[in-house]
Amino acid sequence: MKIYTLHKKQNLPISKETAWEFLSDPRNLKTITPDYMGFNILSGADRPMFSGQIIQYIVTPVLGIKTKWVTEITHVREGEYFVDEQRFGPYALWHHKHFIKEIDGGIEMEDIIDYKIPFGFIGRLTHPILVKPKLEEIFSYRKEKLETLFGKYKK
Repeated sequence: MKIYTLHKKQNLPISKETAWEFLSDPRNLKTITPDYMGFNILSGADRPMFSGQIIQYIVTPVLGIKTKWVTEITHVREGEYFVDEQRFGPYALWHHKHFIKEIDGGIEMEDIIDYKIPFGFIGRLTHPILVKPKLEEIFSYRKEKLETLFGKYKK
């Protein structure tokens, strides 16, 4: 069983409160997801984030195939971090930790995603040519979109 990790950091010139307000609102995930992914929240994003929250989405990650994705917010420490875990969706495992900390002149966002591809050996073969590049592309889009919304960090 191969578990992969994607680790990303980004600095933004905003307050911790502004970052938390934006990042902890599940409705903003659509804003920072590429349009071609057809991201649509079906339910669960009508309240501020809380532990135990179940959010259902439809996404179109590859080849125009619509996929239902259900995540649970498993841990929340207000203003500092939250964790979402896939309960149903395209991965055999998806555990995504989101951290926010103050730095000089803004905040540092850190994402650590541990994930496993389904389909055993065939899934592992697709990782370097399909899955990993797609995740890198999605997080590059997110980085650019957050800089458009909040500005580039300058120390």
